[in-house]
Amino acid sequence: MINLSKLEEIKNLREVWLHEALDFTPWLAKDDNISLLSDAIGIEITIDETESSVGDFNVDIFASETGTDRRIIIENQLEDTNHDHLGKLITYASGKSADVIIWVVKHAREEHRAAIEWLNNHTDEKIGFFLCEIKLYRIGNSGPAVKFEVIEQPNDWTKEVKKNDYANKTQQQRYEYWASFQEYAFKNNQFSKNFNRRKPSFNHWMNFSIGSSACHIAVSQIIKRDALDVELYIDEDKELFNSLLQNKKSIENEVGLAFDWRELPVKKASRIVIEKEVTLNDKNQWSSQFDWLIDVMLKMKKVFKKYL
Repeated sequence: MINLSKLEEIKNLREVWLHEALDFTPWLAKDDNISLLSDAIGIEITIDETESSVGDFNVDIFASETGTDRRIIIENQLEDTNHDHLGKLITYASGKSADVIIWVVKHAREEHRAAIEWLNNHTDEKIGFFLCEIKLYRIGNSGPAVKFEVIEQPNDWTKEVKKNDYANKTQQQRYEYWASFQEYAFKNNQFSKNFNRRKPSFNHWMNFSIGSSACHIAVSQIIKRDALDVELYIDEDKELFNSLLQNKKSIENEVGLAFDWRELPVKKASRIVIEKEVTLNDKNQWSSQFDWLIDVMLKMKKVFKKYL
């Protein structure tokens, strides 16, 4: 007989996130975590800014739906819903001209569930309000696991990111390219062991985690000059970039490639990039392009992880 452990809910969210603005919002804004919320509500979310200004106040997260021009705001609350946060939600939605409004809370009180339902029934069909509860669980002595449960949403909300009227011809091409790339790449055993599948998007880039919160691998279609980019994207960590730069010769020798090292001193991020000229609209060449992406991504992950 197999001994089964008991699933235990962690009632106090502040055991994991002590502070909403300082702990929960930065956690939620990371790619791997916002994807959990994206999956729950059926919208792929691209983070634009945290603590984004709305007059004298700040909305926790300002974002957009991947591949469209729909604006998203996310307001977080590690406690039960209250009138104050509901008022902020409406104020921020107005200030940001938001199309999708997401209220993430510990517990939704009945009067606030009713308020969100009323808003969905009495606003334009292009506007959607979501009320989501945060649930934390552990099994035995395991680390906590998070789940987002949708409590209220628009009745007729489409939960799949599809090729729709928001997408122009260029976006359609990007979507098809990424969908084909993933279908091809994840047949490669080595690739599937090192990277997690992502939803295809209309963006010119696609991000892949390498197990570090400081950086990730990004691949990009540069349609204007018919090129592909693969890069190590370092977010707000110039010390990490400089430490890697000090090992430039060793890194490039191990990878077998020469990179373009872009510190970008006036920006928060830094990039370590390699580019290849291709013909993106020639589908007959896609498999060879995919082979190049797979090879470079695997080499980069293997080598750069040694220095992180």
